[in-house]
Amino acid sequence: MRRYDLPPLNQLEAFEAAARHLSFTKAADELALTQSAVSRQIAALEAHYALPLFRRMHRALLLTDDGQTLYRAIDDMLARLHDVGGELQRGQRSKTVVVTTTPGFAGLWLIPRLAGFTASRPDVDVRISAVYNLVNLNRDGFDLAIRYQAEDHAREGAQRLFGEVELPVCSPRLLRDKTRPLKRPEDLALHVLLHLDSGPGADMQGWPIWLRAMKQEGLKPASVLHFSQFDQLINAAIDGQGIALGRMPLLARMLRERKLVAPFDKSIVSPRSYYLVQADRARRKPEVQEFVDWLIGQAGEGRTALGDLL
Repeated sequence: MRRYDLPPLNQLEAFEAAARHLSFTKAADELALTQSAVSRQIAALEAHYALPLFRRMHRALLLTDDGQTLYRAIDDMLARLHDVGGELQRGQRSKTVVVTTTPGFAGLWLIPRLAGFTASRPDVDVRISAVYNLVNLNRDGFDLAIRYQAEDHAREGAQRLFGEVELPVCSPRLLRDKTRPLKRPEDLALHVLLHLDSGPGADMQGWPIWLRAMKQEGLKPASVLHFSQFDQLINAAIDGQGIALGRMPLLARMLRERKLVAPFDKSIVSPRSYYLVQADRARRKPEVQEFVDWLIGQAGEGRTALGDLL
């Protein structure tokens, strides 16, 4: 039978906290122990290995070389035990799929389609975090990320879902305004242009690049409205407040339903695409892999809609 020569877990926890803080006092506060109790546990650990683990200086505490080696091993072991315990508890409580993506992708593309997945898997709890900042999937507890970025910024192993094209979109009622025609790109000078001020793709290059491609570099719109969220910008376009530079296939459904229209059939290809990234543990969760298969199927429809435009 295999036996392990291991000290008690409470000694390892005390050592990890003291090594991380380089302070017995701070370790004691974190563990809700007295400083003397932490000192006794670390002394017992040093006796177990017959090695000094700390250099006790005047008003300073430093790890010895052996202490640093042990700290790296214990830090890794405790992190693994924590992760495994969390996975076991999640498996007992519920099946979850935790996704992070941009607010625009979540609100305009993913959430409107989500009922198709939850109808077939009502036992799976899908949780969506819509933020612009990139997160560490393995550290922060996410299973999947859908990221909007250029190909040369995509992480190794990321799966491309689809690219996109950009073209002007607006409310159908703007087309009915006889005083401000909207038949040619130069007619944008009579209208309000909607700009995005933050998030991926918000470098103020969208409209200038599109206008340059249409040979309208010097065009001056009647006015400009600025937004911090892409879905807010699109809602303003639906409300008739101006012309947005829309992203396809994110807006394909809105065009089909005539909530938005494309006044002229002129588009440019975006340098960015949508990529799917999986956390390491996600590949061991059947419900996540089912969600990935569903997502890829939905992305195929997105590529079809994109192909219809190009």
